[in-house]
Amino acid sequence: MLDLSPNSPVPALERASFKAFRTIGVASTSKLFALWVKIISVVMILALFLPWTQNIRARGTVTSLSPNLRPQTIHAIIPGRLEEWFVQEGQLVQKGDTILRLSEVKAEYFDPQLLDRTQQQITAKELTGKSYEEKVHSLDAQIDALTGGLRIKLEQAQNKIQQARYKLQSDSIRVVAATTEIKVADDQYARGEQQFKEGLISKVELERRQVAQQRANATLIDARNKLLDARNELLNAELDINGIRNDYRDKLSKAESEKFSSMSQMYTTEGEVSKMQVDLANYTVRAGNYIVTAPQDGYITKAIVTGVGETVKEGDPLVSVMPAAMDMAVELYVRPMDMPLINKGQKVRFMFDGWPSIVFSGWPNSSYGTFGGEVVAIDNFISPNGKYRILVGPDKKDQTWPTALRVGGGAVGFALMSDVPIWYELWRQINGFPPDLYMDGKAEGTETDQKIR
Repeated sequence: MLDLSPNSPVPALERASFKAFRTIGVASTSKLFALWVKIISVVMILALFLPWTQNIRARGTVTSLSPNLRPQTIHAIIPGRLEEWFVQEGQLVQKGDTILRLSEVKAEYFDPQLLDRTQQQITAKELTGKSYEEKVHSLDAQIDALTGGLRIKLEQAQNKIQQARYKLQSDSIRVVAATTEIKVADDQYARGEQQFKEGLISKVELERRQVAQQRANATLIDARNKLLDARNELLNAELDINGIRNDYRDKLSKAESEKFSSMSQMYTTEGEVSKMQVDLANYTVRAGNYIVTAPQDGYITKAIVTGVGETVKEGDPLVSVMPAAMDMAVELYVRPMDMPLINKGQKVRFMFDGWPSIVFSGWPNSSYGTFGGEVVAIDNFISPNGKYRILVGPDKKDQTWPTALRVGGGAVGFALMSDVPIWYELWRQINGFPPDLYMDGKAEGTETDQKIR
């Protein structure tokens, strides 16, 4: 019956008056359990205020810090046929040691004396070019001689013209003198006729004056003829200059044409010699590529081409080499959300595959079997897997990494962030917020810590 009325209270239950309660008694276990629950609850509440080191967890692989110390594959530079192996898998080789030998497979390189014959062709071409060069020098000398001859001929022609001018001047004076002389002879003859009529002179004297007049006429005619010859000589001498110039211009043009033709052949020969020298250098380098040598000290890990007599193409992989000396590093891939929190020099803890470890991600100092690292490089471009790659090297101030580590081994890294209470970390994980990162203000150029979320 329900106790609904305040005026009729139900009396208190007396356990001792009932036999069942007297038989069972009071259970002490329930009190102990309640005590433990209270203690555990108090401990858990207090534990929520313990410090917790936030971290970004990422998985990666062991690699080398230097690209030249990472595992590499040796490729065939030229096509060839595998003739002989000189190493075995797992063998340590030094830089320059012979790994294998190839033979030629292309018909144009089968000649065993290809280098010597090519050198002979180069020598013959060089001698041909030398001959053309000597011919050019000879033509230069011929052109110089023709130029000198032209200068001499022109000087001679100028002298001849000058002589003709002097002779023309002399003949002109003689014509003038002959004209004066015949005028005098005419006057004397006219006076002689008058005197002969008057009886002053004899017939003989008149005839003598007539002869003198005729001689003067002959002298004038001769002087005029010589003057005309002198004018013709002057004209011919002036015409000879043009003839000399045209003649030597033709000879010089032919010599220069032969010179330029020889120079063209000389340059063509030099170009052929250069091409053949390139071919010789290529043949020499190709002959050196028949022997495949180790690019650096390392171990032969895998022979990709195995059978003797097998042919390979240019660029085909032959053998893979693992460098003997390595500077270990780990490449990790972090989410884009965590990428802004990663900086160079940031500390990272590693758990390597194959090394036993006990990890407390929130208490790195309490972890066992982990190794320290430091971020040395961060990619600026996202990887094909949708994450950013970071390269982490060993922390020199921490424990040395195991010497038995091998490239390609797995590793789990914890990038250490700021210290926060456990309750805050649980709240952050539940809400999916990124970790908090406290950076040293001195490293960033400020006096106080900066908080980056």
